[in-house]
Amino acid sequence: MAEIDKIKEEIGWLKIIFGILTAVDLSLVGWLAQNYKTSSIVILIFALIIVMFSTVGIVYVNKKAYKKIDELEDL
Repeated sequence: MAEIDKIKEEIGWLKIIFGILTAVDLSLVGWLAQNYKTSSIVILIFALIIVMFSTVGIVYVNKKAYKKIDELEDL
């Protein structure tokens, strides 16, 4: 029973991280869409790099969460 609770807790933390990364990603994409004409190129490049890393993070967390869900089904 303790293993099930541990996996559920890990899934809960992954949901929080997923939500934070999604909020950051969508906020930056919105900011880029509104300010691409007026911002300096350095800030735009930095924002694009953060968007790429947060998107990769979202995919990674999503895959990890699904693996944990599959582990939960096996118990």
